[in-house]
Amino acid sequence: MSNVQIRKFVIVPTMPESLEPLRLLANNLWWAWNPPATDLFRRLDPDLWESVGHNPVALLGKIRQEKLEKAARDAAFTAQLCRVMDQFYVYMESRTWFAEHFAERQPDTIAYFSAEFGLHESLPIYSGGLGVLAGDHLKSASDLGLPLVGIGLMYRQGYFEQQVTQDGQQLDVYPSHDFHTWPATLMRSPSGGVATITVPIVGHTLTAQVWQVKVGRVRLLLLDADLPENPPELRTITHRLYGGDHVMRIRQEVLLGIGGMRALQVLGIRPVVCHMNEGHAAFLALERIREAMTEHKLTFHEAIEATSAGNIFTTHTPVPAGIDRFEVPLVEEHLAWMARDLGISMNELLGLGRENPGQLDEPFCMAILALRLANRSNGVSRLHGEISRGMFQSCWPGVPKNEVPITHVTNGIHLRSWVSAPMYELLEQYLGPTWADGSGRDEDTWERVSTIPDPELWRVHERRRERLVTVVRKRLREELRRRGASPADIKLADEVLDPTALTIGFARRFAPYKRATLLLRNPERLAALLNNSTRPIQFIFAGKAHPRDGAGKELIKQICAATRKPEFRRRIVFLENYDINLARELVHGVDVWLNNPLRPLEASGTSGMKVPANGGLNCSALDGWWIEGYNGENGWAIGDGREYDDRAYQDHVESDSLYNLLESEIVPMFYDRTDDGLPRRWLSRVRESMRSLCPVFSTNRMVREYTEQLYMPTAQRFRRLCAEGHAGARQLSRFRAKVTESWHQVRVIDVTADADATVHVGGSLRITARVHLGTVRPEDVLVEVLHAATGASVEFDAPARIAMTRASGDDSGDYVYHGAIPCTASGEHGYAVRVVPHHEDLPGRYDPGIAVWG
Repeated sequence: MSNVQIRKFVIVPTMPESLEPLRLLANNLWWAWNPPATDLFRRLDPDLWESVGHNPVALLGKIRQEKLEKAARDAAFTAQLCRVMDQFYVYMESRTWFAEHFAERQPDTIAYFSAEFGLHESLPIYSGGLGVLAGDHLKSASDLGLPLVGIGLMYRQGYFEQQVTQDGQQLDVYPSHDFHTWPATLMRSPSGGVATITVPIVGHTLTAQVWQVKVGRVRLLLLDADLPENPPELRTITHRLYGGDHVMRIRQEVLLGIGGMRALQVLGIRPVVCHMNEGHAAFLALERIREAMTEHKLTFHEAIEATSAGNIFTTHTPVPAGIDRFEVPLVEEHLAWMARDLGISMNELLGLGRENPGQLDEPFCMAILALRLANRSNGVSRLHGEISRGMFQSCWPGVPKNEVPITHVTNGIHLRSWVSAPMYELLEQYLGPTWADGSGRDEDTWERVSTIPDPELWRVHERRRERLVTVVRKRLREELRRRGASPADIKLADEVLDPTALTIGFARRFAPYKRATLLLRNPERLAALLNNSTRPIQFIFAGKAHPRDGAGKELIKQICAATRKPEFRRRIVFLENYDINLARELVHGVDVWLNNPLRPLEASGTSGMKVPANGGLNCSALDGWWIEGYNGENGWAIGDGREYDDRAYQDHVESDSLYNLLESEIVPMFYDRTDDGLPRRWLSRVRESMRSLCPVFSTNRMVREYTEQLYMPTAQRFRRLCAEGHAGARQLSRFRAKVTESWHQVRVIDVTADADATVHVGGSLRITARVHLGTVRPEDVLVEVLHAATGASVEFDAPARIAMTRASGDDSGDYVYHGAIPCTASGEHGYAVRVVPHHEDLPGRYDPGIAVWG
C-alpha cells in the first residue's frame, strides 16, 4: 500500500460538561503559580502529567476518556475545581495595585520586548536567567494589574535539551515542538484571518504568524516564521533560541523588534511605552520612528524626539564582550531598506549604534542603539548600574560617570512561582492570604515569619529536601539507562545523597566567570567535608553551557569527573538538562545555595533569590544582588568583595574563604541541634533571610519600581511630546538642531574664585565664570559649577553640581555667572565650570552629549 494516500485525523477526549472549566484554566498560565490549580491537572493522571512535561493542554489532549469520566464523578475533585475557578475569577476581576495608584491615568499599553520568556517548563522558549526574569516580570505585571503585553519569538526547537555522556561531554539536542499542544493560541486579525506580519529580509519578504499566551491578566505575543510561504533559510529564523551565527542573530532581532512592532499594529495595539529587555529588541526603535514618519508626517528628527520619549532600555550585561555587535556589511545588507524609508543615509543609521558615530569602521552595537533611542535606561542591580555607567560613559562626552543617564532597578523573582506547595500553605497560614500580592506592604507581612513555630518551618523544609533526594535519584537512574549503564551502576543511583545531610546546590549557566569548579580547588579539604561520618555535606550541580562555549563545556566535564571519584561519588552529583522544573525542585529542597561568580561579572543573578522563601540560605560572592541583600545575619558572603588583578589569586582567596565558611560556620550551625532535634540557630538565620530578602527581591517590588520610576514618567513625556499634533516633538527637534549648529561658539572665557586656595569649613567659595555663548540664547544653556573631594586624584567621577546665576551679559554674547560652593568637609577639593544645553523637554540633563568645560 505504499502508493495509497493516507489522510490523517485526530481523535481527542470528550470533556464532561462539569470539567469544561479545565480547558479555560489550561490556556491561562495563572495555574502555574497557584498550587491548587496545578494539583487539579496532576490529579487527573499523575503519570501522564509527568510524561507531558506538566503541560495541561497536552494532558487534556492525551488523557484517556475513562480518567475524565472518573474525575467528573469525583465530588472532591469537582469541588476543588469549583474553588479554583472561583479564585481565578476573583483574581481576574479584582481591583489591582495599578488601578488603585494610577486610576486617574488613561490605561496606556506598555509593550515589553524580550528574546526569551521563561514562564514554565511547558513553554520552552527560554535559556536561562534573562528569560526567567522576563517570565516573572509578566506574572508580576499581571498580579499588579499593569496594562502590559509581552512580545517575543515562538521557537520551534527552543534552546536545546542537554544530554551528558559518561565522560562528561555535553550533547546539544534540538527536538521539534508542536505548538498546538502548548498553552498558546493563534491570534486573529480584525478581518478574522490568522494574524500575520511581514518584514523585509535580504530581498525576501518574511511572513510570521502571531501566537498568544495568556499570563493571568496580561498576554504574551509570539512570532512564528516557520511557515510554508517562507524560503527554507528564513523558516529557521524562529527555530532555535540563540542558535546559529551573526546572520541568524540579526535576522532574529529584526523579526523581534521590527516584526514585534508590526504585530502590535496588526492587532490594533498602540503602545505608549516600549520596554527593550536587553538590546536584542532595539530595532523596534527604528520601526517606531518609521511608523511615526508615515502616520504623522514627521521628519526623521521629529520622529526620533516623539518616539524615543516612549522607549525604555534595560541592559543585563556587565562586560562589552557580552553585547551584540554586527559588522557594517551585515547591517547594510539587512537594514538598507530601513534607511531608505527613514530618509537617511546608511552611515546615519549606523551612527545610531556606534560609540563614535563618525568612526565608519566601528561595528554596530545593539545596546548603544537602544541607549541612544531610549527615554530611560537602567541596569539590573546597584553595582551593575555603576558598571554600566562606566561602560557606556563614552556615549556622553564630557559627562562625569555618576551623571551618565543609566539608573538601576534591581531584579527580583515572582515568589508564588518559586515557593513549594507545602511552604505556600505554611506562609498563607502565618503571614495571611496576601503574603505575595505585591501591595507595597510586603515588609510588614514578612515580619510575621517570627510567628512560624520552629518545628513546623523545619518539618516543611526537611520534607522538601527528602523529596529533592528522591527526584535526584530518579533522574540519575533515567540518565544512566539512557547512557547504557549496567544494572549494577543504575542500582547505585539509589545510594546517592543522604536525605538528612546538609545539601548545597549550584545550578546556573556554565559560563567560566561563574566558576563552577571553585569548590574543587582543594580536593583534600572537600573530601573531609563530604565524608565526615557525623556531619556530612553533599552538593548538587546542574546547568547548561552554550553550544559554542567550549570553556563552559569543559567545566561540566570537570564536575562530572569529580562525581566519578570514589571519595566524591555519593556526595556530588551533576544533573543534566537544567530547566525551570529542575530549578524548582532544587530551590525547594537545598539548605544552601552556592553562588561564586567572579566580581563584577554577575549583573544581578536571580537563582539565589528563589531560595529564602523556601527556607534555604545563600552563600555567595559579593556580586550582583547579594551586595544589596547580605546583612551579615541572613546567609554568608564569600570573600570581602575585593577584586584582584591576578585571576588565579582571586580564585585562591575566595575558594579558601568558601572552605573556611563551610568548616567553621555553615556545617557546625546546621548540625548544632537542641534536645528536640531542631537546629534553632540555623532556623534563626533562615527567618532573618526570609524577613530581609523576600519582600525586597521580588518582581512585584521590581515591577512597582519600573512603573513608578520608568513606565509612568516615560508615558507622561511621550504624551506631552505627541500632544497637539506632536508640537512638543517638533519644537524639541528644532531646538536640538539650532543648539547643535551654534554650539561651536560656546566657550568658557575664564573662571575666578574670590578666595585663595584655603577655605574654612562652614564657609563658601564664590565662583565667577565668564562665558561666551555667541548666538546661543542664555535661556538655552545651563552653567554649572561641579565640585568634589579629590585627594590625590586630579579627576572626579561623582561631583556635586550647583547651578550658577547669570549676572550680566552684552551684545557680543559674553555673559557673567556667579555661584558659591558650600565648604562642609575638610580636605582637598576640586571644581570646574561646565556649560550644557538646557530645555525642559530633554529626557536628561545632558542628552545631546555636548558640553563645554572651563
